[in-house]
Amino acid sequence: MTVIKSKNNKNTGEKVGEKINGFHKNGFVNHKLVSVDETCIDKNGSIESNQDINNQYKRDENFKESFEQPTLITACLTYLGFYLLMIIGYINQLFFVPKVATEKNRDDYVPLFAAFESFYLRYVYRRVKDCWNRPICSCPADTVTLKDRVTKDYGWTFEFTGTETKCLNLGSYNYLGFAQNKGPCADDAIESIHKYGIATYSPRRELGTNALHTELEKLTAEFLGVEDAIVFGMGFATNALNLPSLLSPGCLVISDEKNHASIILGLRLSGATIKVYKHNNTHHLEKVIQQAIVNGQPNGKPWKKILIILEGVFSMEGSIVKLPEIIEIKKKYGAFIYLDEAHSIGATGNHGRGVCDFYGINPKDVDILMGTFTKSFGSAGGYIGGSKSLISFLRANSHAHCYASSMAPAVTQQILTSMKIIMGLDGTNEGKKRIDQLARNTRYFRKRLAQIGVITYGHEDSPVVPMLVYLFSKIGAVVRTLTKRQIAVVGAGFPATPIMEGRIRFCLSAAHTKEQLDYALQVIDEIGDSLGLKYSRKPRDLNQIEY
Repeated sequence: MTVIKSKNNKNTGEKVGEKINGFHKNGFVNHKLVSVDETCIDKNGSIESNQDINNQYKRDENFKESFEQPTLITACLTYLGFYLLMIIGYINQLFFVPKVATEKNRDDYVPLFAAFESFYLRYVYRRVKDCWNRPICSCPADTVTLKDRVTKDYGWTFEFTGTETKCLNLGSYNYLGFAQNKGPCADDAIESIHKYGIATYSPRRELGTNALHTELEKLTAEFLGVEDAIVFGMGFATNALNLPSLLSPGCLVISDEKNHASIILGLRLSGATIKVYKHNNTHHLEKVIQQAIVNGQPNGKPWKKILIILEGVFSMEGSIVKLPEIIEIKKKYGAFIYLDEAHSIGATGNHGRGVCDFYGINPKDVDILMGTFTKSFGSAGGYIGGSKSLISFLRANSHAHCYASSMAPAVTQQILTSMKIIMGLDGTNEGKKRIDQLARNTRYFRKRLAQIGVITYGHEDSPVVPMLVYLFSKIGAVVRTLTKRQIAVVGAGFPATPIMEGRIRFCLSAAHTKEQLDYALQVIDEIGDSLGLKYSRKPRDLNQIEY
C-alpha cells in the first residue's frame, strides 16, 4: 500500500507532491488521501475503505430529481427514425445539387468545413430549420411576438409574410420577469443613457469604467456574499476569456459532462488537462479525482492545481448541482470549485442568490462564483465573484477586462435596478414576490406535466423544464403545433443533446400567470395524445394540484 505525504513549497506557500514508492501525487491534497489500492488514510492515521467513502455520497432520496428512461421500443424507434433521415439525406445529396455556396479553387487546401457537419446542416437540420432562429419583434416577456415566415424550397430559404403572431413565451430565460420595456428598470436604463451615453467605447482597463460599473461590482459582491466581484459585458465571454487566465498547462480540470459550450471553449483555450465526470454523479467525480491524483501529470510531476467546474442549474437538463457533496469532495482532496450560476442566480434559493442560497451554504466555500446577467436580471453580461486576491488578479490579467468593450451604461443600470429590487433595497417586497412566484410556477408546472404523463428531466425546483419527445421528427411537430396554438417554445436535438434525447425545453418565469400556464398545459395534454408524447410509466397522481 502506498502512503501519500505532502510538504509546503517555501516559495509559493502551496502544497507540492512528494514522490513515494515511485508515484507522484498531487500536493494539494491535504485531507483524506488516496492510495493506489483505493484505501484512504486520513491525517490521524485511521484507515477508511473506498466503499465507506462512497456510502457517504449515496443519493439522498429527498433530492427531488427525475431522469426517467424510455422503453426499449421508444429507443429503437428514435434511432431508426434518425438514421432513416440520414439515409434519405445521403440519397438526396446524390441526386440534387444543394442551394449553397461551394468552395472553389481549393485544390490542395484543407476543407474549410467538416464534411459531416455540412451534410447534417443541409439534409437533416434543414428539415426542421423553421423551428429555430425564429425572429421576434417584441420584448420577450411573458408573451412574445413572432415574425411569421414561410419557406417555398423545403428550408433552404425563408420569406417574411408581413404578419405577426403573439405567443405565450415559454422559451426565454426571463426567470424573474425583468425583461420588460416599462417599469422602474426601463425608466432607470433610459435615464442612464441621458447621463452616460449609449456606450463607453473602450475596455475597462482604459476609458471604459464609469460610476455604474463600480457600483455594480460592489453590489454584486454584497449580493453574492463574497469579498469582491468583477463584471464583464458578455456572459459567454465571462467563461471563455477568464478560464484561460486562471488555468494553464499542468493544471487539471474535472468538468461535468453537461457543462455549457462557453466552459468547454474556455477550458480548451487554457491548455489545461481536462477530465470529464458523469453528470451530477459525485461517486464518479470522486473516482476521477482519486485516479488523477494517483497518476499525476503525464510527465510524472504533480498537478499545479485541480479545479472542479460545474453549473448551478444545468440549462439543458434542468438539474440542480449537488453542491454540498461536491464541497465535501473539494475539501477532502484540496481542489478548487468553479461554479457557473448563469441559470441559478436569481432563480434559485429563498433570496434568489443561487444554489448556495438554495442549500444554505456559505458562498465562501465556493472558490469562484461565476454567473450571467442575461437571465434573471433581464440584461446582458456576466460576473465573477470571490476573494479580493482572485478579483485583483482578474482585473490585471483577464482578456475580457483588458481588451473587450465594457458594459454599456443602460445595460449596467438595468442590472443595478433589478438587483436592488431582488435584494429589497428599493424599499418594497417586489423582489421576494417574484422569487416566490417563480418557485410556485415551477412546482405547479412540473407537477401538472407529471400528471399529464410526459417525461420531464431535472429537479422539481428548477425553472428549466425539459420535456422529452425523443424522435427528431417530433421536435419539429411539437414546436410547429404549439406555435399554431400561440405558444412559443424551444426545441433541442442532436448535436445539442444525445440522439436519444430530443426534447422541448420550457423556461418558466415569475411573469407567467396561472391562467397562462393552465392554457399551455391544456394544449400539451391534447397534443400529448395526438403526437404520442405521454411516455411516462410512473404512477400518476390524479388529485388536484394546488397552485
